[in-house]
Amino acid sequence: MPETASVPEHVDPSTDSGTGLLADEFLDLPVASSEVVFHGAIWDVRQDKFLYAGSQITREYIDHTGAVAVLVLDDEDRVCLIRQYRHPIATREWELPAGLLDFAGESALSAAQRELAEEVDLVAADWALLVDFHTSPGGNNEALRVYLARGISDAAEVFERTDEESEIEKRWVPLDEVVDAVLGRRVQNSILAIAALAAHTSRARGWSSLADADSPWPQHPVARRLARSE
Repeated sequence: MPETASVPEHVDPSTDSGTGLLADEFLDLPVASSEVVFHGAIWDVRQDKFLYAGSQITREYIDHTGAVAVLVLDDEDRVCLIRQYRHPIATREWELPAGLLDFAGESALSAAQRELAEEVDLVAADWALLVDFHTSPGGNNEALRVYLARGISDAAEVFERTDEESEIEKRWVPLDEVVDAVLGRRVQNSILAIAALAAHTSRARGWSSLADADSPWPQHPVARRLARSE
């Protein structure tokens, strides 16, 4: 199993303007109103009215709790994949073990460890931050954090899975083959694609891009909202 290189010091993207470093920029715009206009079984739809470039703009979006995913890599550089039915696209697609944060402020690492055990009955001894991203910033505020997990063993308990998870199929696939499937457009899950390409690139660079598993997550909209309210 490759050793994790020293963790680089990450730059807060809200403070690097003008340095030439490519990074997103935080903007906390004046919000005239914000209300939930639809309460769903899993997500709500929120409507915000905010000021931008001298105009008031109205936008609706899915107000998301945030989520985590785990790219599990074994000693043979194989990735643990699951195939699960996703109703909005009517597809049983290949994915990484993943799940929602259960409540605002929940530890992302704890959530990832929980999802790994519940979805594929595994635990890991070595955790590192692989990549952060927003899944669809034009329509929701979902922030996604993907961990690299190594040092794998079986969980003490086998979880009972229900609904779409009741027929999860698990497969171990070499990382290179996962990347080939992404580039060949045979798998379409965005989390899997981004994570596999990030892991493949990081491995080629001696895992130098990995960060500490407990790294702050300033890009998470809920975390930003909580910070503004303090």
